[in-house]
Amino acid sequence: MAVDANAPRARTGWGEFTVEWMVRIAGFSTIGFVALIFLFLLREGVPFFLRTPLSEWLGTQWYPTFDIFGTLPLILGSLLVTVTAIAIALPLGVATAVFIREVAPGWARDILKPLIEVLAGIPSVVLGFFGMTLLAPTVREVLGAPTGLTAFTGALILAYMALPTIISVAEDALDAVPKSYRDASLAMGATQWQTIWRVVVPAAKSGILTAVMLGMGRAIGETMAVMMVTGNAARMPTTLDSLFRPARTMTATIAAEMGEVAQGSIHYHALFGIGIALFIITFLINLAAAKAIFQKRRRGGLR
Repeated sequence: MAVDANAPRARTGWGEFTVEWMVRIAGFSTIGFVALIFLFLLREGVPFFLRTPLSEWLGTQWYPTFDIFGTLPLILGSLLVTVTAIAIALPLGVATAVFIREVAPGWARDILKPLIEVLAGIPSVVLGFFGMTLLAPTVREVLGAPTGLTAFTGALILAYMALPTIISVAEDALDAVPKSYRDASLAMGATQWQTIWRVVVPAAKSGILTAVMLGMGRAIGETMAVMMVTGNAARMPTTLDSLFRPARTMTATIAAEMGEVAQGSIHYHALFGIGIALFIITFLINLAAAKAIFQKRRRGGLR
């Protein structure tokens, strides 16, 4: 009985071919889904821009009841909460990543890394409830503010939510620094801390920047927790104490008003216009993070 020696090879070839095309289809479909989402936002949001001049859209008042759709308070409120959250989370995240990668013993690292990744799985509504019941009263009593539902309270919650992303990505960036860098620094007489802060961290700065960008994208897109703890007041954050006053973000506005708006109205299209702006801002942040990664790979920093 003759046996075809090429049969296993043919089956292997067809299997590889099938898996390869499945991966390609999955990759292209992901891009297609994002494109379809953006096209849907354009279809529903462009009518607002056609009816409303840009100067009115960038106005300082948001009163949909009176057909006033100035989104500048919402944009500035989102930026205020997000930038403050990153300013809080960045030093904590980088210091934690340095501790896990450079200082902690192996057994502690094996415990801490999974625990930090678990933090990212806590539902945002749970964190929002925690902020309303515990964090907001503490902020009101400690800072003497008239209310604890402020932009600062929202920034604290967002900082906590961005920490797992910043720690994980920054720790991977530190781990990618070649061991020869550390050995060379120690051989020249540098201490461990001098090696960490003057050699390892600067060598991983592109990866740390990527961690900050991804953490910022995570923070600016958060909805439920921010809506529950920031007070939802669409006011211009232009005073020195704006951080300790209520604010409103773009995501909270969409979530709070979309369920009550009449479909096809100017208010309906205005909310989708906010969605377009939020989509573009998030896309630019992720694009900057991807550019930092590609530049580092081009320089041969990741090995």
